[in-house]
Amino acid sequence: MSERNTVVRSLHDLGLAVWLGGSLAGAVGINGAAGGVPETKQRLRVANVGWARWTPVNLAGIAAHVVGGAGVLFANKGRIASQRGVGASTATKLALTGAALGVTAYSRALGKKLEQAGDVAVKGATEPSPDTPAEVANAQRQLKVCQWAIPALTAGIAVLNAVEGEQQRPNQVLSGILAKPAQLLAKPAQLFARPAQLLGVGQS
Repeated sequence: MSERNTVVRSLHDLGLAVWLGGSLAGAVGINGAAGGVPETKQRLRVANVGWARWTPVNLAGIAAHVVGGAGVLFANKGRIASQRGVGASTATKLALTGAALGVTAYSRALGKKLEQAGDVAVKGATEPSPDTPAEVANAQRQLKVCQWAIPALTAGIAVLNAVEGEQQRPNQVLSGILAKPAQLLAKPAQLFARPAQLLGVGQS
């Protein structure tokens, strides 16, 4: 692997680590700690301050992952086209990345809405109390789903990173590249075999 590819892969992997680890730590740590604040009208403020401090770091991690991912995609464009299984895993990874980006952006929009709500009584950062205004309670319920969806999606990306690592082993690359021509050659044979079967050619 060239030095440039190593840098690109490092950006990709470290950015994902920040994204996955930060989202999980935020859901468990920041939101969990906010629920322990004695004053119910300060709980949302504590969570908002914590997330506001983390957001720039999270954005940097996401940017590193996306830039690194683009570099990895470019470096492996030949394998994506020729090696069996690489195209499918790449497409799945892109879909998960797009979904994770969408949920992350939506979570931030919900977080901004909660910031603007001010000091309202809540049970926790993502759990309303009977005294919570309806609009705030609705945003909290949606955020509760998003806070677990993001680590789930990014964990899926991490699993596919491991799959890609296995696909880059020399024996996997060779067998994967040879498999595609074999499949292409098998298709004409199947096309000719079917009419022959219908006509009874070759049957005793």
